[in-house]
Amino acid sequence: MRLHRLTITAFGPFATTQTVDFDALSTAGLFLLHGPTGAGKTSVLDAVCYALYGAVPGARQSPGAPLRSDHASSGTATEVALELTVGGRRFEITRRPAQQRPKKRAKAKGFTTEKAQSLLREYDAERAEWRALSRSHQEIGEEIGQLLGMSREQFCQVVLLPQGDFARFLRADAEARGKLLGTLFDTRRFAAVEERLAELRRAAEHRVRAGDDRLLGVAQRIAQAADGSSAPSPPERRPGDAGLAQAVLEWAAVARSTAQERADIAESALTAAESRRADARRELDSVHELARLQRRFADTRLRAEALEARRAERDRGQALLERAHKAELVAPALALREEAEEAHREACDEYDRTRALLPADLAEAGAEQLASLERAMRQELGALDAARRAELRSTEITEERAELDRQARADEEILQDAAGWLAGWESERRALRDRIEAAQEAATRAEQLAGQLEPARQRLEAAVRRDSLEAAADDAERRLRQAREHANTAHESWLELRERRLRGMAAELSARLVDGEPCAVCGSAAHPEPARAADGQVEPAAEEAALTVYQRAAKARDTAEREHVALVERYAAAREAAGGATSGAGVGSGSGVAELTSFTRELEREYAEVHRLAAGTHAAREALDRAEREHEKRLAARQQAERRVAARTSRREALDREQSGLRAELSRARGDAESVAERAGQLERRAHWLAEATEAVRAVDTTALQLKEAHGRLASAAFRANFDTPQAAAAALLTDRDRRELQHRLDEFQAEAAAVADRLAEPDARAAAERPPAGTAAVQDTHDRAERALRDASATAVAARDRRAELGRLSRLAETEVRALGPVREEYDRVARLAGLTAGTSADNERRMRLESYVLAARLEQVAAAATVRLQRMSSGRYALVHSDARAGGLRRSGLGLQVVDAWTGSARDTATLSGGETFFASLALALGLADVVTDEAGGVRLDTLFIDEGFGSLDDQTLDEVLDVLDALRERDRSVGIVSHVADLRRRIPTQLEIVKERHGSAVRQRAVGTVSDEEPEA
Repeated sequence: MRLHRLTITAFGPFATTQTVDFDALSTAGLFLLHGPTGAGKTSVLDAVCYALYGAVPGARQSPGAPLRSDHASSGTATEVALELTVGGRRFEITRRPAQQRPKKRAKAKGFTTEKAQSLLREYDAERAEWRALSRSHQEIGEEIGQLLGMSREQFCQVVLLPQGDFARFLRADAEARGKLLGTLFDTRRFAAVEERLAELRRAAEHRVRAGDDRLLGVAQRIAQAADGSSAPSPPERRPGDAGLAQAVLEWAAVARSTAQERADIAESALTAAESRRADARRELDSVHELARLQRRFADTRLRAEALEARRAERDRGQALLERAHKAELVAPALALREEAEEAHREACDEYDRTRALLPADLAEAGAEQLASLERAMRQELGALDAARRAELRSTEITEERAELDRQARADEEILQDAAGWLAGWESERRALRDRIEAAQEAATRAEQLAGQLEPARQRLEAAVRRDSLEAAADDAERRLRQAREHANTAHESWLELRERRLRGMAAELSARLVDGEPCAVCGSAAHPEPARAADGQVEPAAEEAALTVYQRAAKARDTAEREHVALVERYAAAREAAGGATSGAGVGSGSGVAELTSFTRELEREYAEVHRLAAGTHAAREALDRAEREHEKRLAARQQAERRVAARTSRREALDREQSGLRAELSRARGDAESVAERAGQLERRAHWLAEATEAVRAVDTTALQLKEAHGRLASAAFRANFDTPQAAAAALLTDRDRRELQHRLDEFQAEAAAVADRLAEPDARAAAERPPAGTAAVQDTHDRAERALRDASATAVAARDRRAELGRLSRLAETEVRALGPVREEYDRVARLAGLTAGTSADNERRMRLESYVLAARLEQVAAAATVRLQRMSSGRYALVHSDARAGGLRRSGLGLQVVDAWTGSARDTATLSGGETFFASLALALGLADVVTDEAGGVRLDTLFIDEGFGSLDDQTLDEVLDVLDALRERDRSVGIVSHVADLRRRIPTQLEIVKERHGSAVRQRAVGTVSDEEPEA
């Protein structure tokens, strides 16, 4: 990689465009980049890094350090352009960061944010022109990364050797050195292997602990099932302990055998208890049987005595039952007489009722006379059928005439209503047609007003926004002016404090000197004349506070600019919207809110009115259609009514003639009744009364004869049954219920007598009665004790059997868990050994080196070898750098140690023992060696341009000459080296120089190449 040209505009301290010609500077191979402190020497390197990677070095990339120059004018855009050659191809990279710029429109005020831009071009030698490759940030970053073969961090370490970083790398411990080497050589895959093995170890350990937890859970269940009164205590182990599985299995075997012994003992005790209970049961059953027989015989004697006391009652019941059997022979005759008496009584009641309905002359008439009169009335009733039909027809004619009169009145109303409605038809039709025409004209006007109303509303809203935003924009502009003034004042204050601090920097550095310790600038341990602080010396905290104030003011200024720009944009948009095309009603573009409000309300009122009229178009058409249909309907109704009037006149005349003939016939048939129906009703009732009276007379005669016959039969039946009178036979009768109850009592007495006789004859009961009374209390107590002992022995045996079975099952479960845990524990042991070995924590890893450290140690050996070549030349053959893998003390890891070998003493010592100057050239040699190794690692990309930032002030003249010779020798590999330093002696030793001149309005670049001085004037 060779740099050709760098162009910087409004970047860092550079307010205008500055150009650095690296081709001219690289001609001598060694050039000096110098200037006052804070002028921008490091900013040139930042610009190179930003052009390549789109970001400055990590140490200087922070929100508080913006890329844009505070000295640049608002119209100058921040831009960095770099020409370089990589892999035989020449490229140009141009980058612009995101920044604020003024709006381009003539009337627009304020600023707008411009996005970051990137451009990659390649020079086509055949066509002698530049060819654009990409404008994408991502594509350009990937292309540059592939061409250079290194990341931004690697580039800053290899090409832009930063201030003090390589000295810190020289003196760093193994951990810090490992972090830097890991970044440069990308050993993340080895760290990933370590992490992966650690994850596998943790996962395997988790599985082992989970298996041990399950096994201990089974052991706890065994302990619970074993009943710890006689079982051994479980093993005191934790998950992950060695030998846990074997201990659990041995303990489970002991618990299982103990449970087996206790189960056998419980079975023997149960057998003995069952035998004792059986003997007690037999004795108890024998005593209970004797007591039962004695109670049975005593109960039988008591029942016999009770039967003897009930015998007289039994004899009376037997006599009653026999007399009732005789009375049952008279029962049919009694029932027949009762039926005859009831029938005769009902016939007499009916005769009395019907006789009261007859006239007085017929009260004593016989059945034949009454029947003759009924037949005569039935004949007269039949003669009235024709008169009934005539009367019904007369009624129908009357109803029909009434209906005709009603229809005549309705038709008269229809004719009058039609005549009145048709009289106003023409005027109503003209009014409806005028209404339709007015609605159509209103619809046309509504469409015109709708097109004017919405623009008017939009202009009114815009005018309201315009007036409110105008005041807000003025207020934002005032705040912006104040923020700018405050930021400029804070910036000038900070620059003034910084300049005063730089003038007294020597005194500030001398205040940090400690007797016997090397100076951070020159490296000397002696401090004969340290600088003294002058009056008004600026402290670092004061400068930091001023910088903080400035940064806050700058942030407030940017915020105010964004707020002002946003308000101005909104105000311009509102003003443009309020002053747009008019609605054609005489309102100008500069109208105020009141005028626009009045105009809009007038349009809304007129639109609402015409819209209301237009909405009635459909209703008006429907009203006209309904009126025309109603006109046709009225005409048809009038014609139909006139035809019905003519037909009714002829019909009424025919009905009058028919009703006159019917009235004469009805007058003859009614007699003294109001109507034929009334006359027929009178005859029907009288005939019915005569028929009922006839039947009642005949029933009285018949039932009297039947009653007489029933009395005779009853007297004969009572005599045959040996009863003195029929009344005695009736008294001896029993109901079915009484007879069944009496028979049931007699049967119970007979059954009880037989049962008592049988039980008194039993030999066992008689023999038991002769023995002494049975004593069951003592025998029952003995049996109860034997029963309780059996239950206790049974419960003990069952618990022992269950415990034995449960312990056997849990022991098998424990064996299963142990078998399943074996492969898991083997895998854990294997993975844990590998993880400990790669992590440097295993005892097998004697030097406690991690895998990544082991790989980096090999790289460090290469770096030390490459650095020694230059270090021996810089130190006149005295010093050499060697890699040390000696084990570090304590728990610190080893493998990345560095030692310096002193050829004068032949001993190796720590790099921290070097003096300030020795530390510098040893660090420089180490950095150059590191650059060579990283370059080779990155794919062999040639690095033709290097920069070294500061550190030469600590060298004496001879060492400085030797260091410069080494740097000058880099030209042998066709390299050019840029030294960034403010040491005055270097300006004499290095003729090719790039000077950075610091001015109040921004720094400038002045280039001197082989005795020629050229000032880079700011470009427009």
